[in-house]
Amino acid sequence: MSNQTVILSASLEDYIEAIYHIITKKQVARSKDIATRLDVSRASVTEALRTLARKGLINYAPYEPITLTARGKTTAEDVIFRHDALKRFFIEVLAIDGKIAEEGACKVEHSAPPEVISRMISFIDFLQACPRGGDDLLQGFAEYYKHGKTRNSCDECISSCNLQSLEK
Repeated sequence: MSNQTVILSASLEDYIEAIYHIITKKQVARSKDIATRLDVSRASVTEALRTLARKGLINYAPYEPITLTARGKTTAEDVIFRHDALKRFFIEVLAIDGKIAEEGACKVEHSAPPEVISRMISFIDFLQACPRGGDDLLQGFAEYYKHGKTRNSCDECISSCNLQSLEK
């Protein structure tokens, strides 16, 4: 198998992510653990495990513990990274409630291109580093969204930023 990124359906990404989390907690995963975590039937788990094994992402044999291959671990970490980045963006930048952000991240992680997620992460970092951004800007957006208006006028905000940069 090559080291190229493996293309998985949204469902298989959910399985590899679940397997990763279960292994992190218990050292190995079992099909019943996966079925419980994903709230799916054992038959669905068996089919998914066979597919993931054919793709070289897991070590699987019926009635045996399931482990990730090195390639499977990398693939799972990529899915988890995308999920966490999206959730962070939804919460920190868009001021979305954690539960809704989690749900949105689960849906978007399967379809957002890596470039989009990378740019979102860079945007968060920029906002936190920029003298005209930072936590004040993010909190300002949250208040704007909630109340439909800003705390200050734009002129007051810009003046405040200019004063802060002069003091540095």
